[in-house]
Amino acid sequence: MSDARPVTFRGGGFRPTARRGTGIVVFVLLIAVIEWGTRAGWISNLTLPRPSDVARTFVDLWNTGLLFQHLVPSLTRLVVGGAMGITAGILVGVMIGLFSYARAGLVPLVAAIFPIPKIALLPLFVIWFGIDEGSKYALIALGTFTPTVVATYGAVDNVDRTLIRMGQSFGLSWMSIVRKIVLPGSLPGILSGMRVSVAIGIILLVAAEMLGAEYGVGAYILQAGALYDLERLFAGVVILSVLGVLTSWMIGQAEKRLLRWRS
Repeated sequence: MSDARPVTFRGGGFRPTARRGTGIVVFVLLIAVIEWGTRAGWISNLTLPRPSDVARTFVDLWNTGLLFQHLVPSLTRLVVGGAMGITAGILVGVMIGLFSYARAGLVPLVAAIFPIPKIALLPLFVIWFGIDEGSKYALIALGTFTPTVVATYGAVDNVDRTLIRMGQSFGLSWMSIVRKIVLPGSLPGILSGMRVSVAIGIILLVAAEMLGAEYGVGAYILQAGALYDLERLFAGVVILSVLGVLTSWMIGQAEKRLLRWRS
């Protein structure tokens, strides 16, 4: 009798595999090319500043305390406004996905609000809530609310109906089906929608701070642009880029913890 051979598991063929360090290598190569190009002269310093000069600007921001003086207000506005919009968006999206009357009444309203450029509503929010923090929170909340609603009720709709029917056949209550089947099944789509919502929130944060804020990353970028200080301007842009990468990483960590059952 021949020896038994193990069968290769093929079920994970389409599962993403982590390639650690690849993203860092791409960033380092890009920065090295820009640094070399600006020093060699085929990239004008009026177009792109040297990355080394931008790095020195970061050091100055750190040493003078201006980095946290601008970063803390921006993070506060993003967290407060984003939490309000995303939380409300998930609740409304789940209601639309579960209840027919909520779907009939709210989907047309969301469809009417969603295409409106939220930046265009900023002057209206300033009139309603004042030029202080209230208008900024409202703008970010509305900007993150609508994409979260769309992603959430779409995720609820995409839950496998066979699993729901199986739960019904086993006599599970409506609440148990929602808690054990619908919500876990829709979680991947909700988290993917959060990535888009947070990115939109960062964009609206900058727009709100450029209109009426003394401190914040958007205000810092506006001041640097007015003075045509490219090093400071790109330092502000890099701060926003790092902020986007960090929020995406945090959502990715949440996905790993909450979606272990998919592996």
